[in-house]
Formats: sequence, C-alpha cells, structure tokens
Amino acid sequence: MARSVEKSAKTVEEAIELALTELGLDQEDVDVEIIDSGSKPMLGLIGGHDAVVRVTESVSALRKVSDYLDTLLEASKDSDDSDVKYYIREEEEDGQPVIKVDISGTDVAYLIGKHGDTLYAINTLAGIIANRDADEYTRVVIDVADYRKHREQTLISMANRAASKVVKFKKPVPMAAMPASERRIIHTALQGNSRVITESEGEEPNRYVVVKPKPYVKVF
Repeated sequence: MARSVEKSAKTVEEAIELALTELGLDQEDVDVEIIDSGSKPMLGLIGGHDAVVRVTESVSALRKVSDYLDTLLEASKDSDDSDVKYYIREEEEDGQPVIKVDISGTDVAYLIGKHGDTLYAINTLAGIIANRDADEYTRVVIDVADYRKHREQTLISMANRAASKVVKFKKPVPMAAMPASERRIIHTALQGNSRVITESEGEEPNRYVVVKPKPYVKVF
C-alpha cells in the first residue's frame, strides 16, 4: 500500500520538502496534492496561515500487479507449504509497456478454471488494477503453467481446420465463443490466408469468430 503523509509549512515548497524527507523519496517518486496554498500575513503582521500538502508515494503498475497477486495467492493457497510462485517483469511491445506474469506450481489448475475462465478473470482484474489512476496504459498478460502457450497452439490448429472447411465447402464456419484475447489469435493466424477472412460476431461474453470465404473481386 502506498505511503502518504500530510505536512504544513510557510510555503507549499517547504511543506513538500518536509514530506519528501519523512518518506525518504524524491519528488519524481510521489504524487502531490495541495490541500491549502497558505497565505501571508496582511502587512506582514496579522493573519495568514501555513500551506498544507498531502504527498503520496507513486506506485508503479508492476508493483500494483505484484501486490494484487501476493494477496490473491495468499488467500487461495490451501496449505502453508504451497509451492505456487510467480515471475513478473515489465517489457515493451510495439512501443507499449506490457507486464508479463508466469505463475507456476504443483497444483495451479484452480487458477486456470474451465476453458481458462478463471485465468482470464484474474488477468482482467489485474489489468484494471494496473491502470487505475495511471497516466499511461499498461497491458497485463498473465499465464499459468504455460496454459496460454498451449492454448495458442490449439487455437491456431482450430483456425487452420476451420479455414480448410471454408475453402472446401465454400461456406462460413462459426467457431466457439471465446474471449477477445483468443479471438485475436484466430484473426492473426488466418490474416495471411488469401482464401478466407475472419470476423467477430455476437455480443460479449458469447462473441465468436466466423471464418468466411474471401469475396472474389473481378478485375476488368
């Protein structure tokens, strides 16, 4: 949890400096809220009051996700000798920050759930937490026991089979409903196929991909 202190002094700058000293942080590591700008005494003799500021430690998206996972795993473990652990790091993809998490352990199936539902729910909540009050959007990708990696391979195979059916029978093939992250894999897997196109249809949470014959364009 982020540390926060309130300080008062003759000026806002002095109050901020007092808060930074107590927190042991530099100004780029905190958020400053000016509660009262203060005022100088009239004619230098009467009235006037101190400035008041609230200085709060800035918490990075990576730390927010890490704190969330610590709480989640502690609350969900079934014994003191649980070996569930995670590896977290921040990377950059296409100029966008991405926090990646790999969770491993002997019995982590409960973190995946049926068709990955629990994993995707955990990922969604982690993304919300990471970007709360953030100036820049950070994508979060959580994997458990390489589930995403194996699932991606399965989805690519499913996409190719659907494309083969479309080419053979010249009819659209609807696929099962799946979350946006999985639909994206289907679209990507077939985007280089010159004989089919993919479109997402339906409403969440039952949105699905339809693989269709690519329209023939006659060139005159």
